[in-house]
Formats: sequence, structure tokens, C-alpha cells
Amino acid sequence: MSTEVPIYTLPDIQRQPLEAVRALQDGLLRHMVELCYHHHPFYARRMRDHGLTPADIQTTQDLVKLPPSTKTDFLADPESFRLRPEGLPLTEGTLWKVIYTTGTTTGRPAPIFVTSHDHFAYQDLFRTRQDLIGLRNTDLIANLFPLTSFPMGAYSRGPDEAAAVGAAMLIANTGRVDSYYPVNRSVDEAVAAVARHKATVLWGVAGFVRRVLLRAAEMGADFTSVRMVMTTGEAASPAMREDLRLRMRNLDCADTIIVNRYGSTEQGGTMIECCDGSGFHSSMPDQVFHEVVDNDSGARLADGETGMLAITHLNRRGTVFLRYKVGDMGALDHAACPHCGRTSVRLSSKPVRTGDIIKIKGALVNLGNLKAELDKITTLEEYQIVVTSESATDPFSPDVLLLRLAPVADAGDSIGADIANLVMTLTNLRPRIEIARRDDIFDPVAMAKPKRIVDLRQGR
Repeated sequence: MSTEVPIYTLPDIQRQPLEAVRALQDGLLRHMVELCYHHHPFYARRMRDHGLTPADIQTTQDLVKLPPSTKTDFLADPESFRLRPEGLPLTEGTLWKVIYTTGTTTGRPAPIFVTSHDHFAYQDLFRTRQDLIGLRNTDLIANLFPLTSFPMGAYSRGPDEAAAVGAAMLIANTGRVDSYYPVNRSVDEAVAAVARHKATVLWGVAGFVRRVLLRAAEMGADFTSVRMVMTTGEAASPAMREDLRLRMRNLDCADTIIVNRYGSTEQGGTMIECCDGSGFHSSMPDQVFHEVVDNDSGARLADGETGMLAITHLNRRGTVFLRYKVGDMGALDHAACPHCGRTSVRLSSKPVRTGDIIKIKGALVNLGNLKAELDKITTLEEYQIVVTSESATDPFSPDVLLLRLAPVADAGDSIGADIANLVMTLTNLRPRIEIARRDDIFDPVAMAKPKRIVDLRQGR
């Protein structure tokens, strides 16, 4: 096995010609594939099962020879996706920390192993790409991700990013842990901490940040120091982002900058819009190769074609993925961005969670479109879209689309009927409407983020 370490990045890589980036990625990929062939249980087995050796995968174009892997593969055996440290240099194989992503077949979150090498790569990424993200070394970032029983990716990586930038961070510790130690704080305590410390940036799941802004207005909290909101962890539609800006203006915030980020714990980095609607720029073309593949055949799709987003790690030493389908649908664009001129690949269409597309009464319905419309309704404090059965005891009874709504106090009596008509227009389905308290729909103490779409039907 070669021990030669390739060049790991390029100056101002987000503005380099595609040919130069591809040459870098190809060199990194060759080294990564060779490591996986010798030290990665899952991909070593997969390559051998398909008669492949490292010599067969020399470029990113050659990756198409390897069938994509899935969340089902990973969740069935997360340990098999960990690069074994035997034979690696000490800092490459040493475990730095373990973070978790949701849901194995046993119901336990799946571990993502982060080595010292990976930790340093993450820090360097955010040290050098802040012209896209917009954080400053004078910022005080309020980490509004929940403290849960397992260290989740965003909560754990937030301090890493602050350290890379040289910014300060307060950690709200909202959420709920399964422990008798009373370590969590309430939403009201988080609001008070933002005001007390004069935080300049709020960073969290969009739905939770919105609740913090809502409570700040109700409490009369001083948020005039806040200049920016960063959202990740759930899709933030244009309407949701405008709602956040409106609430920031009403609180006399110093500015109303919204940084819309897309990422996943498995990816180990982030994609970011340079402005609303620009598409999500890859901040890490020297660490992750992105492609869109056909969900059935695994064939790579051309720019502009919608399929499953797949990632390949180029320079990772802990948990490593090759052609891993993250579970979202979208399209890529390798053209220079017309807004900022960056040449790094963009996720050009709004990513669609595969769980947002659900078959109801025999027809596929994109409930993500309904979410985007409900986000525009300023008289709703919270909402939830529920797919259930007519009879809880009969799994073969007809499907029911239920909307749980928490309107503001002065929303008016017609809001349920108005929203039902909207749903009919979008889905051709007549929903049932249930009026509920906002905390009954999204309890920020008990839930890491809002569950906007819930399918309660039994298996048929």
C-alpha cells in the first residue's frame, strides 16, 4: 500500500477551475480507496464482491463502478463503516470523539467515529471558508442545538466551528436527556442567556430558533445584539426564512442575516447558500465528492437531473462513506454561481427528504410542498402534517390526512377551513383539521426538532 500523502487542498478552492478541483479530488480519492480496500470492513468486502481493486478506481469518474451504499447498509452495522486504524499514522487513527446520527435497527443512534485527522480537517475547513459562512472572530454564537442523551452532530460540532473561527460560544443546553441529572435548560432560560450575554449569532434548527425568537418577543427580551441566524438540521423554506427575518426586525435585531445551511452528520461538513435561492455551495470539495445518482440503477446523473444525493469522502479516517446515498433528492450544478462567482458544486434544487414524499390513498404526495406553503402562514405558531388510518385497529382502513394546527390567539375562526382548502388545492385530498396547543405539536424541551410530517399508519 502506498504511503505517499497527496496534496490536501488548493488555494481559494471554491473559485478554482473545475479541472483543477477534479485533479485534486482524483488524487485524494486514489489514496482514500486504497485505505478502504485494506482497512474498511464494508467497502473492502464490497469491492472484492464486485471484483474491484484500487487500480480500478483511479478517478471520480471510476467511482461509478462501485454500487452506491445506503442508510440501510450503514444502520445495520455502523462499526463496519469505521476505517480500522491499524497501520495508520498515530494522528490519523487516534479516536478524537464519537458523535451520533439517528436510528439503527435496534432504535439506538448510530455512531460516527471522528479521528484526530478528521477533527483537524473540520477545523481547517471552517477556518478557511468563512467568507462563505459569514462568522467573525468577534461573534458570540448561541448554540441552540439540544443537549440529548447521545452527542448529536450539530451540538457537538458547534464548538469546533467556533474554535476554528476564533469566536466565542454560549451553549443553551435545551432539550432533554434520559438521566436523573438535571442538566437541561428551558427555552425561556435560553432566551435569557442570549440577552444576558448579548449573543450576535443564533445557530440551531430553524423551527427551534423560530420558537426562541417568538418567546423573546413575548418576554420582552433584549435581542438587539443579534445580527445573524444560522439554520441547519431541517429544511428552511423561503417563507420560513422570511418569517425569521420578520421576527428579527420586530425585535430590533442588529441585522437580519439568515445563513441557510444544508448538511448531515454522515457528510461531516456543510453546504451553504451564498444568497437566497443560489443553491447550496459545497464548502468542502477537497473533503467530499458529491454526485446525484439514479435511486434504482445507481447510475450517475447529469447536472440538472434530479436523483439521490450521494457523498464520497476524500480525506477521512474515522467513519468513511463511498457513494453513500444520504436520503435526500436534488440536482447538482457545476457552473459558476451567477450570484457570487464561486465554482464549487452547488446543490441547485431544494433538497427533498425522501420521507416527505408519501403515498396516500394510492397516490404519491409531496408533502414538502405543503410544508413550504404552511410556512408562509403568519397566523400559525406551529403545525404538523399527520398521515394516519381511519381506524387505529384496522391497518387496511382508508388513509386520513390530518393537519394539527396551533394558530395565534387572534387568527380567526376560519383558519381551519382556509387551510383545508389550501391542502385540497395542493394535494387533491380533503384533510381533517385539529386545533392544538403549540407545545403539544412541538415541545422544544422534549424534541430535538419539529416533526413536521408523521406517518402513523401500521404496516400493511
